Amino acid sequence: MTEIRSIVVSTQETLRESGTAVTPATVKVIAAAVVTNPLAGKALVKDLTELEMMSIEVTAILADRAVKALEALGLTSSDIRGYGKGAIVGTAGELEHTAAVLHPRFGASVRAAIGGGADIIPGTKKVAGPGASITMPIGNKDDRWEFDDMDSAELTIGDAPRANEMVIAIVYSVGGRPHARVTKVK
Repeated sequence: MTEIRSIVVSTQETLRESGTAVTPATVKVIAAAVVTNPLAGKALVKDLTELEMMSIEVTAILADRAVKALEALGLTSSDIRGYGKGAIVGTAGELEHTAAVLHPRFGASVRAAIGGGADIIPGTKKVAGPGASITMPIGNKDDRWEFDDMDSAELTIGDAPRANEMVIAIVYSVGGRPHARVTKVK
């Protein structure tokens, strides 16, 4: 069982940009968990299955919390166009620990909560201490070349990650960038 110290969920609604109303508003929701890293402080562990399995449990919780936050704004999971992910491992861990939670098994719960997603979930990872920020890329859930959904979301948790912890986060977006108007070169 994964030891979760805290869960943070935040939403951002952009209602105006460049002095002009954004209708409908664009929305980003971030759901993050601060978890104990069971491999923190250990010498190089070759088998990272324990972290991969932790990812399944944590992302199911985060995806559920993120969708519920959107529902509180009158949106549904079918409104989600973009997604992203990120992880920060504390200084007693290693960068590869974040790769273990973000890559092999992370996407199943994230996609299941929104009824699909054909494209990769862009992400980022780092090693850092409490109060570190992470900027997570956002891409369209079905087409990474959909420019309007290329964006990012930033997360900071003031007391995390401690040396023996990890911050694991997802972001969903609705509506793309405000007033998106960059087009593909033909």
